[in-house]
Amino acid sequence: MNILVMGKEDRLKHYTEEAVWSGHRLTFVDAQAAPEEIMRCGHDAEVLLIDAMGTFSAEEMDAMPRLRLIHSEGVGFQGVDTAAAKERNIYVCNCKGANASAVAEQTLLLMLACLRNTVNCHEAVLAGRQITVKENYMKTGSIRELSDCVIGFIGFGDIARKAAALAAAFGAKCCYYDLFRAPAELEAGAEKLPLEEVLAKADIISLHLPVTAETKDFANAGFFEKAKDGTILINTARGELVDTDALIKAMQSGKIAMAGLDCIAGEPVKSDNPLLQAPEEIKNRLILSPHIAGITGSSFARSYGIFWSNVDRLSKGERPDCVVNGL
Repeated sequence: MNILVMGKEDRLKHYTEEAVWSGHRLTFVDAQAAPEEIMRCGHDAEVLLIDAMGTFSAEEMDAMPRLRLIHSEGVGFQGVDTAAAKERNIYVCNCKGANASAVAEQTLLLMLACLRNTVNCHEAVLAGRQITVKENYMKTGSIRELSDCVIGFIGFGDIARKAAALAAAFGAKCCYYDLFRAPAELEAGAEKLPLEEVLAKADIISLHLPVTAETKDFANAGFFEKAKDGTILINTARGELVDTDALIKAMQSGKIAMAGLDCIAGEPVKSDNPLLQAPEEIKNRLILSPHIAGITGSSFARSYGIFWSNVDRLSKGERPDCVVNGL
């Protein structure tokens, strides 16, 4: 099968046995290549494997008349014109659930790091201020345990459910907002509530929504205004869910005490990003990671396993799994 890969050749071959990929004709193009280059390289492609952050338009689909499957390398697919693909009878699939455990772990890591202010504490020890910081925490009693907190999950899909189960093991109380109720056996004791109630109750708000026209800047000024004073914000989903200016203002006002962010609007993040240009008193209350929550070796292995399974299903004339565009 002719497969166009908008991504890294070494990554695909690292996570796939040669016996699997050698049976196909693979063409590689940079994920950030111009559309003209992508269309030229993929003119006879039957399958497209696209970076989870990549984009693919109707025009590009029309330049690939043999295309039958567009497959995200990960869970995200917001850059693909799914409606156009459906019109052309092209499946769009993702690797649903493949990185759920990995991202859930990072979610808990950021929660705990914010509660313990680990970055500033680390720097204090390096600066020889260990006793000063320790005695201040002992005096104020301001370090909270996860079991002291109510965690509100915004979106309650695979990742949030796993994170809620982990948090419940720590003794945290969990609630969630989602358009749909999760199966009872997957709720991990979390209570489904309206958005306003989640924001009013939660000590920690954790974002787990896909980016769509409706969810872009979901965490905006009105969102933060409904939160408790001193709330911790966690985002391991997509940076575009958060209105950066509104977040900065919410941190300045004290609505948001700390933010643990694996992703920031405007990736790749450069030094002139508004969040990185914020006053020091804001930056000192940020714990950042470079969008690595879902890229463990195990999650990549699971993702490529889903992809190659779907290529096999397609070659047999079967419907692939994890179809996201309604075909």
